[in-house]
Amino acid sequence: MDTTLADVWQWIVQSHPEPTWWAILGSAVVALVAVGQSTLWRQVRNLITIAHEGGHALVGVLTGRRLSGIRLHSDTSGLTITRGRPTGPGAILTLAAGYTAPALLGLGAAFLLAGGRTVILLWITFALLVAMVIFIRNLYGFVALVVVGAVVFSASWYATAEVQTTIAYLGTWILILGSIRPVFELRHRRRGKAGVQSDADQLASMTAIPAAGWIFFFMLVTIGAGAAGTWLLLPEAVTDTIVGVVAD
Repeated sequence: MDTTLADVWQWIVQSHPEPTWWAILGSAVVALVAVGQSTLWRQVRNLITIAHEGGHALVGVLTGRRLSGIRLHSDTSGLTITRGRPTGPGAILTLAAGYTAPALLGLGAAFLLAGGRTVILLWITFALLVAMVIFIRNLYGFVALVVVGAVVFSASWYATAEVQTTIAYLGTWILILGSIRPVFELRHRRRGKAGVQSDADQLASMTAIPAAGWIFFFMLVTIGAGAAGTWLLLPEAVTDTIVGVVAD
């Protein structure tokens, strides 16, 4: 039977039922271990870096800046170059987007998963990765994006609904939980453990807010978005129990 565009669209926006509680909590535990264990974190941090640099790029374009290129490095650092005024709202928002992007993207993903929109989440993720590939300027970054993109596409196109949901939940938990650690690492680097200027340092040079103030802002956003995203991802039975206990 021929497949029409309407059929494809209906498949993309279909709603998946909520997974079992052990699948949700199991993926959360796996993500927590990956973020907390140093060896695993070095690998997982690449996903956070992709979201970080993607945040810089997306907000830069939305604020009217010209995106020149993105680089992702094997040490999990990255660089996004945009052209435009060196100061002003556009430059400030673009810089501020990096450390806040993983948590906010995780919150958006959690919102879609709470509504069962697993496939559309995977396709949005794939589209953003393809957009980043166009602007990538180094081989490691290209390979990293292609590998992650291939996993996301394969899951969305070939995997069963259960596998799609598991991958989507795991990726979302990694964004939510993994977004917090780089901000705390940034605080330690501010104490003299790195010689390069961080996003917080650059923002401090543009505004009246000191770097410590920007780090505090990053913490508020990541922890707040992480808490909201966690609430959305928890099984309905768990959240209903919590609400009941609080109400009593």
